[in-house]
Amino acid sequence: MKVVILLGDGMSDIAYSELGNKSPLQHAATPNMDFMAMHGQIGLAHTVPEGLPPGSDVANLSVFGYDPRSCYTGRSPLEAVSMGVTLAPDDVAFRMNLVTLKPQGCSIYMQDFSADHISTAEARSLVETLQKELGNSEFEFYPGVGYRHLMVWRGGKDGMRTTPPHDITGKAVLSSLPTGDGADSLNNIMNHAQMVLHSHPVNARRKDEGKLPANSVWLWGHGKTPQIETFRKKFGLSGAVISAVDLIKGIGVCAGLDVINVEGATGYIDTNYLGKGQAALAALEHHDFVYVHVEAPDEASHAGNMQHKLQAIEDFDRLVVGTVLEGIKKFGDYAVLCMPDHPTPVKLMTHTSDPVPFIIYRGGEGGGNGAASYDEFQAKDTGLILEGHMLLPKLLS
Repeated sequence: MKVVILLGDGMSDIAYSELGNKSPLQHAATPNMDFMAMHGQIGLAHTVPEGLPPGSDVANLSVFGYDPRSCYTGRSPLEAVSMGVTLAPDDVAFRMNLVTLKPQGCSIYMQDFSADHISTAEARSLVETLQKELGNSEFEFYPGVGYRHLMVWRGGKDGMRTTPPHDITGKAVLSSLPTGDGADSLNNIMNHAQMVLHSHPVNARRKDEGKLPANSVWLWGHGKTPQIETFRKKFGLSGAVISAVDLIKGIGVCAGLDVINVEGATGYIDTNYLGKGQAALAALEHHDFVYVHVEAPDEASHAGNMQHKLQAIEDFDRLVVGTVLEGIKKFGDYAVLCMPDHPTPVKLMTHTSDPVPFIIYRGGEGGGNGAASYDEFQAKDTGLILEGHMLLPKLLS
């Protein structure tokens, strides 16, 4: 049997008056997901266990079939694995966003958690300069993709509390700076990074072009190396993962899955949706399982951009879901799980821990459990509720 997970990051939302009291999933044109919902099993899944943060790290571990309560150690160590950065047992990895901070009155505000979606090439130059100016035997800086990068504290501390920068867009940052044991070192790095970035040629050029500068770094999502059982050992499957972001790739590497890089995969609304769908079908020629992750709906939600979120959902349905549904038929016996990882309401511009709607579809036109379309409210009405990490075992049963 061929098994596919199609994940639209942050698709789930709430109803809005401007959408006719519908959620984005209800309002968007999603004929392929609606078809699967009508002819498959639809319900709600709790992907974020109580007491854990509602991040893509926790939620995607659940969808991959792992209970985050037993293996979650933080977001950034998973990204480090994807980037090929080796962590010793006492090393601590941190997600390092390039961000735009804005002075206003007596406060400093988070203007943009992505530094105006800075390009990977521009960001690499900035991070390489940070490594040259601030890097040493204790702190190391590694370039990633777009605004997402990595700092490693060798033999560092991990007891501090940090805040995701996308949670404080448009808000004063002072109360959200790292606190606790080791926080002074992080705040010191962030302050020194601002001085390095202020006069960097990349930022001067961005200002000339009318773009926001990446004038600071923001450190968060820290943790030590996780221990994750391989996918083959846990589920008896070979597999691959397709994503534009290091977090998802890192989970895949830890799980022993092949990472497939798709040209033009950006993690934003301009990503290569069709290429991801086609790459998934190609991977199924050699693997039992493929996990396809699309970041675009989540990015649009964090930006508070409803039109971009609707566009991302429709493109995901048409170019990823539609492509896979048509091409997978040739394999005969198959199962598809389609869902978001967590809600990211456009109104809130951040994640929540609410359960998300899922579809389990095994082909054909029978076997539905009463849903007329794919959305949060149809899923709730079926009464089917599962823990997130039990979805894959159910899909395989």
